[in-house]
Amino acid sequence: MKLAALFSGGKDSTYAIHKAKSEGHDIVCLVSIFPKSEESHLLHYPNMKTTALQAKAMKIPHLVSGIDSDDTQAELDGIYQILQKAKKEFGIQGVVHGGILSNYQKNHFENISTNLDLQVISPLWKKDQKQYLSELLKSKFKFIITSVTTAGLDDSWLGKEIMVDDITKLSDISSEHGFNVSFEGGEAETFVTDCPLFSAPIKILKANKVWDGYRGRFEITEAILDQ
Repeated sequence: MKLAALFSGGKDSTYAIHKAKSEGHDIVCLVSIFPKSEESHLLHYPNMKTTALQAKAMKIPHLVSGIDSDDTQAELDGIYQILQKAKKEFGIQGVVHGGILSNYQKNHFENISTNLDLQVISPLWKKDQKQYLSELLKSKFKFIITSVTTAGLDDSWLGKEIMVDDITKLSDISSEHGFNVSFEGGEAETFVTDCPLFSAPIKILKANKVWDGYRGRFEITEAILDQ
């Protein structure tokens, strides 16, 4: 099936592409929506501009759109319009969605897709979260944390590449503080720097940490394909 991928540059949307391709689907374009701010409940905010570099690494056409409002309906309208464009330009038959547990997001994406006569493919849905993180690393996915917004995760996690030992640490912290270890609730965001889909890894040359004492971001300001 010819699919568009809802792409944020994080581990979930990237791994969903990997899984969909392994199931025989053809990912003909990536679709990225740039939200107005980190207050969005639907869309990934940190480092969205750097998704262009990831798309180049995957050699997949990339459609982008910006939203100038935090209003959920404005975001839904933006998603509808860009998927409509993807259907017209690339003849997509469905959409890849990297959600794991959020019915809120999944229901919205499914409603939009139904209105466009598109199928939704959710290869990560209901996966065991700790097992999923291990599967990511075994599949040679490299990713860093680019934002944290929950108790238990401090600024030392910002910009950190997640390794095998970190999965146990995150599991313990999530149990203590009551958040999803795979960050499905938005407790943290990630950015993939390398994976089997990439023609070359992404090398971060410059970045800034922003921390307010409770939450923060790792903002990539310069990056290249390390060819």
